[in-house]
Amino acid sequence: MKTIRRLLFRQVLHAVAFVALAFLLLFFFFDLLDQLDDVARYGKQGYTLGYALLHVVLLVPSHIYELLPIAVLIGAIYVMARMAESSEFTILRTSGLGPGRALATLLLLGAAFVMLTFLFGDYLAPDANRAAQLLRTRFWGEITVGRTGAWLKDKTPERVYSVNVGAMNASGDMSNVRIFEFGADGRMVATLQAAQAQFGDGRWLLKNVYERRFVHLAAGGDGGGGERPQIATRALAEMDWPTQLSSDMVAATLLSPDRMRTVDLFRYISHLNDNGQSAQRYEIEFWRKVFYPLSCLVMVVLALPFAYLHFRTGNIAGYVFLGVLAGISFFLLNNVFGFIGNLRNWEPWLTAAAPSFIYSLLSLAAFGWLVLRQ
Repeated sequence: MKTIRRLLFRQVLHAVAFVALAFLLLFFFFDLLDQLDDVARYGKQGYTLGYALLHVVLLVPSHIYELLPIAVLIGAIYVMARMAESSEFTILRTSGLGPGRALATLLLLGAAFVMLTFLFGDYLAPDANRAAQLLRTRFWGEITVGRTGAWLKDKTPERVYSVNVGAMNASGDMSNVRIFEFGADGRMVATLQAAQAQFGDGRWLLKNVYERRFVHLAAGGDGGGGERPQIATRALAEMDWPTQLSSDMVAATLLSPDRMRTVDLFRYISHLNDNGQSAQRYEIEFWRKVFYPLSCLVMVVLALPFAYLHFRTGNIAGYVFLGVLAGISFFLLNNVFGFIGNLRNWEPWLTAAAPSFIYSLLSLAAFGWLVLRQ
């Protein structure tokens, strides 16, 4: 059994590596073409071809993370179909490779790809994407999400703060920061506007600050029982503002959540829940990052039924193409479920797990039908 396992592992690994390398070279070529336009546009700011190549290289871990499951599917289908066409898999079956052992062997190999996908998605790709983003801002300007900026929320037992960050540069400094302070009764207490802000230990250092503080006084002589506010203003060169909002939290609002680590997503979701903010989008992305590496197991289960098909000469390419279409449909369904789950407010973990569960059942059903038929 060790010899059979070694044979399957070696052939599948070689096929997956070849497919992944082909996809990576294709994406590298397209990314480099995009960067050549940026070299021509920002060459005067010092963005040379060397920086463009560095930026493209930093995108490689993210591409590996995205492409590894589909590479596993194509490589495994090719190996299974080729072994079926040459009757090699039939010989392995007569040598004691039953359906259960075949499934367990491929699942063991799929578990290794799961760990590799998790390593790239949770450790290598986020750091590389962060470095690529900072490299862009070094020559192109600040990170922003548009004119409205990014909104965050922080609170203490006495105060609630709504924070707007316009942009963040390569060194992590923020610009166009606005802070709205509310009291326990929901009334606005003060507003702060800062041209720049820097992260500190449990605080932000605000620079060029304009503060407006509202002092509510009892209205007198008008026959009403309301209050009239008075506005006290002041301008400060610097000001310390205590907060638990970290650079990772601000970056999470400025960057796409799929670029974050699983642990960072979990912490940010906890922060949103603690402050009474909607975390549906980030919860779905969190569970997608949890289940996405497991899609490698779904891919090998999808590939196994091809070993039990009977091929005619030259017919293998058609079956491989059908398998590729099945894999592409899986990733499309995964994205569709994510968008619909966010709109319909579905349970996040169920939204992320449903495509894998559906395709696993279909793969096992096809596998079982082929085994029983033969």
